[in-house]
Amino acid sequence: MLEKLKSEIRAVLLATLFFAAWLGVLMLLKLLILEDYHIHFGGFSMVLVGALILGKVVLILEHVSLGSWLHKHPSIVEVLLRTLLYAIGTFIVLLLEKSFESRHEHGGFLPALANVFSHRDMPHVWTNAICLGGALLFYNLLSAVNRRLDGGLAGVFLSPPAPRSHS
Repeated sequence: MLEKLKSEIRAVLLATLFFAAWLGVLMLLKLLILEDYHIHFGGFSMVLVGALILGKVVLILEHVSLGSWLHKHPSIVEVLLRTLLYAIGTFIVLLLEKSFESRHEHGGFLPALANVFSHRDMPHVWTNAICLGGALLFYNLLSAVNRRLDGGLAGVFLSPPAPRSHS
């Protein structure tokens, strides 16, 4: 039981750190771009919360089977399918969040949801969706490689490099 708990904490921590790095870079880019227009931007605390939520959701979704038909295809098919599904889910959550935030402007949640694509922050939503889609793609690629290496991906990055052969 203790080993299972340690393994789960380690997995959540690694996924959170992975997504925190991606979200941190996204926030830094936003900060640098907005600074050019003298607009103050905060939200770095949301990076950690978002990374923790995204990491845990992705770890849960990894256990969801997408069908036995995938076993007959190269790993890249599952990587791309999971990335597409996760990215669509992320985009929907971002749209719902923006609708919830603007519900007072539009007289309720449903009218806000109906007007979300004309909202002034829609480029922000698209930027987040695209960057998170990239993060999900790289996460799924690394997960596929890790499965192929029977969990030995950490050893690849944490051990000294193998000598290069010069042919």
